[in-house]
Amino acid sequence: MSCRARRGLLIVDAKTPAVLVLPGPVAKDAVAGLCAEVRAMLAGGTAGTVVCDVAGIGPPGLAAVDLLARLELTARRAGGRIRLRDPDPALLSLLRFVGLRLQMEGEAEEREPALGVQEEVEPGQPAV
Repeated sequence: MSCRARRGLLIVDAKTPAVLVLPGPVAKDAVAGLCAEVRAMLAGGTAGTVVCDVAGIGPPGLAAVDLLARLELTARRAGGRIRLRDPDPALLSLLRFVGLRLQMEGEAEEREPALGVQEEVEPGQPAV
């Protein structure tokens, strides 16, 4: 697996999503630069997803919600998505409260069944 580090983030090969570690708390003037990083990460790989490590983002607030919304919008415009790693439960509650639905690392992606899940069949019914 090939890796290279650049300005506090880790870019991994094209099959593995790139990881962007978000420092906390993020200043407003850093948002444009982080959006540019997401855009560059999606342009450089074929994974289509950037994992945002939000463990160190600091106390959840509207500034964090604004940043994550802008990163998701940037990723969508570039044909990708962001996925959160290690979000604080309070941040998740705040994201749900404002209606921002982001993927979390470890969750099944949209339209994909979760791994290892089998549907229950009634006894006597033929297998489909």
